[in-house]
Amino acid sequence: MTVDDATAAPQPAPGPLSGLRVVEFATLFAGPLAGAFLGDFGAEVIKVEHPRRPDPSRGHGPGKDGVGLWWKVLGRNKRTTTLDLSTPDGAALARQLVATADVLIENFRPGTLERWGIGPDELFADNPGLVMARVSGFGQTGPYARRPGFGTLAEAMSGFAAATGEPDGPPTLPPFGLADSVAALATAFAVNLALTARGATGRGQVVDVAIIEPIMAMLGPQITWYDQIGYLQPRLGNRSNNNAPRNTYRCADGGWVAVSTSAQSIAERVLNLVGRPDLVAQPWFGSGRQRAAHADELDAAVASWVAARSRDEVVAAFEAAEAAVAPIYTVPDILADPQYAALDTVVTVDDPELGPLRMQNVPFRLADTPGRIRFAGRPHGADTEDVLAGLGLTPGRVAELRAAGVV
Repeated sequence: MTVDDATAAPQPAPGPLSGLRVVEFATLFAGPLAGAFLGDFGAEVIKVEHPRRPDPSRGHGPGKDGVGLWWKVLGRNKRTTTLDLSTPDGAALARQLVATADVLIENFRPGTLERWGIGPDELFADNPGLVMARVSGFGQTGPYARRPGFGTLAEAMSGFAAATGEPDGPPTLPPFGLADSVAALATAFAVNLALTARGATGRGQVVDVAIIEPIMAMLGPQITWYDQIGYLQPRLGNRSNNNAPRNTYRCADGGWVAVSTSAQSIAERVLNLVGRPDLVAQPWFGSGRQRAAHADELDAAVASWVAARSRDEVVAAFEAAEAAVAPIYTVPDILADPQYAALDTVVTVDDPELGPLRMQNVPFRLADTPGRIRFAGRPHGADTEDVLAGLGLTPGRVAELRAAGVV
């Protein structure tokens, strides 16, 4: 062993998906985020974009120096190439590329790839072991299958919006891509299940993810409630009809905290802490649903106590009493929090375009084969020559395709 060998920094362990090749024919959020999750854990992800119409997420939200910041997060750990899949040459190259892959993620409207001659029949003929993840608003079958679908529509149709918001207010949509993000996690999970099945059978399969479904799966027993007793989940704002107090409360310094009392012992500690043991002694206090029926009284007790103290004082007092509380954070709070620092929740990535930039790290930790963000989203088509060279194309042929608008 040389001195250099002995002092070299240890190399990160390869991710558990190292050696897996993923091709991504997807734009905006659910499909691309699923690709990012797979890339986080070592998969080689090749993102294919239209030569003249790149992924719209490159222009979503704020940017810096003409560079979209959302793309830096969504495009992490991906090589980027361009192909016009609707052209014969583009479709032929797409088939060549997918033939080298383990996974394809696509989110075109159902029937589009088939129309271009790169549907499942053609792709499985070239690559029987392919796992083809098809992410769409409404799935591959049914009367709505060919409708354009976005996460907002899923949030509306899943029951999420109807149950979200103040009791006397309108249904409320989230200010971020919630349904898309849940669908992305479901897609990454489903892809790994299909890969596990391939290990036993040697065959790939189609993974059909309808964005309207995963978010519905997160909404608990609402369908069962309605089916069995006709109960419809109402809008409750920040309250719960299963326990109280459960709400957000404003502190003396303008900060906010959230309080939850799902456990009876926690409810007792909270009301004793705020100086209202008389409420704990009430016969209705022993049941979460009965406490919820007295939410106005309980909220008033907690709110008046919180309003007289700063956020830090409230959190410290709740922690000393072993009651459940959390400060309501903005991004600066997250970046300053020691718990997030201990978990390495936010990571700094060195980016050739923007320099060091911070983003959320991978969403969980594996002890032996952790994921990591190796690089942020790359410029449009940055790896086109390299990817096509890997398919055997000469620089001259790539130039011809570029002149024809195929790449």
